[in-house]
Amino acid sequence: MRFLYSDSLDYVDPDFDFVGDRQAADRRAHEDDDFPHEHLETAPYDGLLVSRAIVGDARRTGKYSEPQAMRFRREGARAFLRFPASRYPDSMIMGDNGAFTYRDEHEPPHGIDDTLEFYEDGGFTHGCSIDHLIFDFTEDALPPSDEARCRSDITLAHAEAFLPASRALGAAFTPVGVIQGWSPASMAAAAASLVAMGYNYLAVGGMVPLSIEQIERALAAIRAAIPQCVRLHLLGFGKTDHLEAVRRYGVASFDTTSPLLRAFKDGKRNYYAVGEGRDLAYYTAVRIPQAIDNDKLLRRARRGRLDQESLLGLEARALDAVRRCATGALAVGDAVEAVLAYGRYALWDDGASDGRNKARFDVLRSAYTRTLGDRPWEACDCRVCRESGVEVLIFRSSNRNKRRGMHNLHVFYGLLRRPRHGAVGPLP
Repeated sequence: MRFLYSDSLDYVDPDFDFVGDRQAADRRAHEDDDFPHEHLETAPYDGLLVSRAIVGDARRTGKYSEPQAMRFRREGARAFLRFPASRYPDSMIMGDNGAFTYRDEHEPPHGIDDTLEFYEDGGFTHGCSIDHLIFDFTEDALPPSDEARCRSDITLAHAEAFLPASRALGAAFTPVGVIQGWSPASMAAAAASLVAMGYNYLAVGGMVPLSIEQIERALAAIRAAIPQCVRLHLLGFGKTDHLEAVRRYGVASFDTTSPLLRAFKDGKRNYYAVGEGRDLAYYTAVRIPQAIDNDKLLRRARRGRLDQESLLGLEARALDAVRRCATGALAVGDAVEAVLAYGRYALWDDGASDGRNKARFDVLRSAYTRTLGDRPWEACDCRVCRESGVEVLIFRSSNRNKRRGMHNLHVFYGLLRRPRHGAVGPLP
């Protein structure tokens, strides 16, 4: 099963100063930064998925700046993302239309010609047909809404027109038919229709809101309706704890940003590690937000509730305590209390009761004690952990947080590539 990382311009400054908390003085964003496949010794994925919604176009602004989007189309995906085929000859570069961004429109805003132009400009190896998201998921016996049926018809009509038109991109390009449906049976019917059109690679859309049980039912129905030789891709499959559950349905590939995003968007599972059973374990990053750039602290300071000089002192003591703990110069418990002393100002929820805040801080105390006590960064051989040490476990700035995300990609990909490993999931 091949893993594609969904590009979102996730890169880090290789010369970032952790102690000074500043980027290199002459740093140029993107040009001087490292993507995960550059910062790590080897790429932590089998390819990249680039959504048209991320790049942007004349209709919609994406995450790329206008000069970046123009450069992407001029140079192609591999050159812009510095992911050359010469170094990664078997890698995939898949494109899609970003259906989530136009989910509220009656019809997709893109046409066949401009979609193919995007794929040709980007030099994609694989490209998805134009789809329209279906948000319903019901039992097979229940009738679909008119909206769901309409969106299914639109998706199939675009797929039928896309396939013959895509032949203009040559034999090196693989068209991928997108499945949208409102139930397992409707998804199976859509898959069978796409195969009848001539597709041999299908992408299952609409995965994000579904439970793993619903996804399994859909995949079972789809696989029963199409030949085994037809490959399946899961679009936006974030439930990476359940990879073994979908592997049995012959899924050839999936894309996700989950390992990187968990580094700074998950409340507890920020740092991946290999557990005792060679499965995935998680650690909580130690939150020490920047005092000067923290909106909550600035609001409190403006209301006269905090003395900024004292606050900066607490912040400095928290950072110093974690670093001294990492060298063995300070006990774990003392380091955790220094972090929480600052956290009582930086992380305290004014809208919650004191009891609820104290209970939350008890949870943080336990999590931080485990993180600093186990010292998981010392057991990892990736570049991030070798060079950053305990800094990668400090939840603070983008350069730290995305480095932690790159480490997560490294661990996740290593477990994924292990032959027929057990379930990728948390330890009990």
